[in-house]
Amino acid sequence: MNTTEKNETLLQLVRCSRTYMKGAVRVHALQDVTFSMQEGEIVSLIGRSGSGKSTLLNLVGGLDRPDHGEIRIRNENLTQMNRNGLAMHRRFTVGMIFQSFNLIPSRTALENVSLALAFGGRNRTERRAIAERLLESVGLRDRMDHKPGELSGGECQRVAIARALANSPCLLLADEPTGNLDSRTSAEILELLGRLNNQGVSILMVTHDEAGAEKISHRIIQLLDGKIMDEKQCRRDHETG
Repeated sequence: MNTTEKNETLLQLVRCSRTYMKGAVRVHALQDVTFSMQEGEIVSLIGRSGSGKSTLLNLVGGLDRPDHGEIRIRNENLTQMNRNGLAMHRRFTVGMIFQSFNLIPSRTALENVSLALAFGGRNRTERRAIAERLLESVGLRDRMDHKPGELSGGECQRVAIARALANSPCLLLADEPTGNLDSRTSAEILELLGRLNNQGVSILMVTHDEAGAEKISHRIIQLLDGKIMDEKQCRRDHETG
């Protein structure tokens, strides 16, 4: 399924800037950044450390606000939302995947995913059924009752992906999702993200793995010193199930 044929704009950033102080030094994390992505795309952000990739992702995720500019997701303006609006945005509009997984160590895989569903207002019966289905969809049918300490890094990231999908967000935000994984496991996680995209999930991903990103992305955007330096289309000959 080529979801990009819908050609509907999902995300727009218009002249976004973010500056912060690091000690006595003013850091221009983002400078006048404008770009958009369509429903059904995977767009990867690449660049060396300090280029503004994670800052951009945090702005889209509602974890931070731009100093200037506008961010819209499905025409909802994040820059005009209050704290409660941003909390709802993080809960329902975007799903976030982190390099360090951010799972609760004392909870099983099933409980980690169920907790996200509880925050989404699902009742106990719904939570279990949906969490089981999501964990099965990421290949963890037999690992649901294991805690993070009993799972491999790749399995922990699969739990994190299932959790990110819990409340049916319109956009997944992945911040270095393979950064803590070996090359083989990284390839498996990227393949999983590609398969989810084939099923209609839109993904904005920060990564240092340009070669891996090219296999699953529709576009790659390169940042340097808070500015977009280059953008290239990718030929998606990587097909997943």
